[in-house]
Amino acid sequence: MLMLSRCLRVKMITGPSLDSSHPDASTAPRLECSATISPHAAPAMTDSAAHVAAAERFARAIAHFDAANADDPHHEIEDGRERPKELLYAERLTAMLVRFAPDASEALRLAARCQHIQRWRIPRGDYPMTRVGYQQWRTRLRAFHADLAGAILRDAGYGDATIARVSSLIRKEALKTDTEAQALEDVVNLVFFESYLEDFVVKHAAYDAAKFRDILTKTAKKMSNHGREAALTLISPPPALMPLIRKTMGEDS
Repeated sequence: MLMLSRCLRVKMITGPSLDSSHPDASTAPRLECSATISPHAAPAMTDSAAHVAAAERFARAIAHFDAANADDPHHEIEDGRERPKELLYAERLTAMLVRFAPDASEALRLAARCQHIQRWRIPRGDYPMTRVGYQQWRTRLRAFHADLAGAILRDAGYGDATIARVSSLIRKEALKTDTEAQALEDVVNLVFFESYLEDFVVKHAAYDAAKFRDILTKTAKKMSNHGREAALTLISPPPALMPLIRKTMGEDS
């Protein structure tokens, strides 16, 4: 679209620019105003318009993440209805992030929403059921999630800097030195304690109390002090699990 660029030019013209009956007709300056059409000039975006554009871009990215996760063939019951498993997980991460870090950056909010994007496409069974196989699976997943999220973010209108930042958070790079990566790790674990620990206990009913505590203590060690405090004060797990969580966080040790 051609944009109108206004430019004023003033010329001192001594010719008859006024009606010849004017007493200063021979010496009065004449103002000439001309408008030129520039194919490149664009009006500066106002702060309000920039805010709206950024909000729309963020909403597009979230919608695309959710659409990708809505294809999950695995479902979970929530409030009496079936939901795609990874879509529900993403929504829970977002909700927990709002509770845990309400002033989180845009990159952190995006990373939380796509943390497990389309995880079902790389099944655990594709890798050996050993510790080494588990680590290989997790490494492959992080690369897959980061690459898919990056493609969606670019399609939504984000640039290289934001894509690289979200990718770094998904990959959990510099976990102990990057406060946002640590916050995401805390949120992941808080969601586990609140929404998935009960099923984990049922699934591993053969474990004794010491085994559960050992597993969960290792989880707690990956959390910040703020995250461990939130596990005791912020979340609402089934009441029967609170003694185990308190012991895990060291409150009843």
